[in-house]
Amino acid sequence: MTATALPQIEVYSTLTRKKAPLETVRPGQVGMYLCGPTVYKPSHIGHMVGPVIFDTVKRHLEYSGWDVTWVVNITDVDDKIIAESTTRGTTMAKLAEEMTADYLDNLAVLGVTGIDELPKATEHIGTIITFIEALIGKGCAYASDGDVYFDVTKDADYGKLTNRSVEQTQGEGGSTAERKRSAADFALWKKAKPGEPAWESPWGPGRPGWHIECSAMSKAILGPHFDIHGGGLDLVFPHHENEIAQSESLHDCPMATFWMHNGLMQAAGAAGKVGGRPRGETDDAAALAPAADAAAAQAATKISKSTGAEPFKNLLARHRPEAIRMLLLSTHYRSPIHFGEEPLGESARAMEAFERLFGRSERITGKAFYPLPCRNRAAGDVAVAAAGVDAKALRDRFLAAMDDDFNTAIAIATLFDFVRVVNKFIDQHGLEAKKQTAELATLDAMMLVLRELTGVLGLFLTAPQAKAGGADEALVGKLMALIIEIRANARKAKDFATADLVRNALTGAGIMLEDRPDGTGWSRK
Repeated sequence: MTATALPQIEVYSTLTRKKAPLETVRPGQVGMYLCGPTVYKPSHIGHMVGPVIFDTVKRHLEYSGWDVTWVVNITDVDDKIIAESTTRGTTMAKLAEEMTADYLDNLAVLGVTGIDELPKATEHIGTIITFIEALIGKGCAYASDGDVYFDVTKDADYGKLTNRSVEQTQGEGGSTAERKRSAADFALWKKAKPGEPAWESPWGPGRPGWHIECSAMSKAILGPHFDIHGGGLDLVFPHHENEIAQSESLHDCPMATFWMHNGLMQAAGAAGKVGGRPRGETDDAAALAPAADAAAAQAATKISKSTGAEPFKNLLARHRPEAIRMLLLSTHYRSPIHFGEEPLGESARAMEAFERLFGRSERITGKAFYPLPCRNRAAGDVAVAAAGVDAKALRDRFLAAMDDDFNTAIAIATLFDFVRVVNKFIDQHGLEAKKQTAELATLDAMMLVLRELTGVLGLFLTAPQAKAGGADEALVGKLMALIIEIRANARKAKDFATADLVRNALTGAGIMLEDRPDGTGWSRK
């Protein structure tokens, strides 16, 4: 697909508080930066939200014809890492390496495969020092007793992301207030305390401040002006506000065209059925509210390390990663995600509707769903007619939702409608009992469209992993085959009481039977 044929995609920016067409710095290319974690403890579910969302954003953009470069940084030098490494009796570098590996392992399990660059702060110290020197040279920053601070009074636009003045954003200046010109000034370089990791600089040994790391690394990889900067809503202030101040003061151009902020993960009961009415759709009033106010409201109940969030690997021991990804995408990315055991259970049950259809289609056509090719948008535009009017209408609705600020909530609801349409088509034509060539071709085309759309969301890309147990699982399969045969014989003998007893007992044990023209199948609830 050429740049001139790219579809129009509307993207909401926290900076402008409105949607606008995606027009990129370089035609046909998208530069996207997402703030990654500070790696001092094992990652939890809150760390997975942004990567899953922006992995899906990249999938949709590439599917639609853009060439995307996606950068996620790793903050591997920070007060928290130093404190935790001291507590553990290890080095900052060793702890950061261990926690980074944990983070990346978890992303891989969730199907987050699109990250192109993973820069670490400690690998860009020279770049950061050069950036700070340039800010001092322009009169936007100053050195003070081994520290370096950004002078917010030199940035006339400071506060534009949060829609607040300098007076509204400043605190008391913290423990280094006496070395600052203004309480709102923030650190670009921190003087090292005795025993802390440090790097040599023109201002003495020390380490970079948090905000300057992202400004320097994004510029080094994506340039001074790129297309999309993402992160959680809790990063709007001070992190992203300060990034804008640093970068735009130095480069005299916008840092990012679009600032995309995802809602925070909140501990709560089920907010609504997965696959039902789309959850978390934003309204105009919420969109126009100051970003800092929205962040504060969500932060009150957000899931984080400080609120005792469990390591993500513990969660994976209880729940399928595919069900977690589906739940994260079942809410519009700008709204809070209500997360807990009940919503996760609902998500897992919702996935079974798809998997039953995949099995049903394979029995009819002999073609497994998972190996089917994920077509790009241009190929799908040409081929969708073969899937029929209903499938085309659903595909159009799905794409309209994704083109409208990546509304995965509506997209997933549309996929459930797609499953219902395909099942209805199979039933209407009795395809499980008789193989009709024309209708089989339509079913094949429908499943290809479904493969195309689920691929955009990064769902159902691989077949579910067999449960551990090897020989035990094989034994269960043999026993179920025997039980199904006993029930079938009872039905043939018109002993319906025994047949019902078998079904009800299996249902009580969490086993669901499905009677089909070609026999009876079973699955775990």
